[in-house]
Amino acid sequence: MDLPQWHHRPQTKQKGILDQDAFLRVADQFISLANDRNKKILATELHFALMYAAARYTGHVGKNVVDIDDQDAWITHMTAQFQDMLRENMADPAL
Repeated sequence: MDLPQWHHRPQTKQKGILDQDAFLRVADQFISLANDRNKKILATELHFALMYAAARYTGHVGKNVVDIDDQDAWITHMTAQFQDMLRENMADPAL
């Protein structure tokens, strides 16, 4: 199975698949929820809850949706995807 790359987005909308604009809109919805919760929860606490939620959902997808045979390969791949996303955001001067 070819493991997905987070930044490989279709140019046009396809049913059930996020193009680049839709991908960012969905991400912004999660960020908006985090910003709302940050009114009462410290960001240093909240980011761990978000990471846990992402790990939980990614584990669900790996085990139950795409039925990964090699869990270590899935974990390594998804960790690399997260690192790439984090590096991109840390380099963003607008952040």
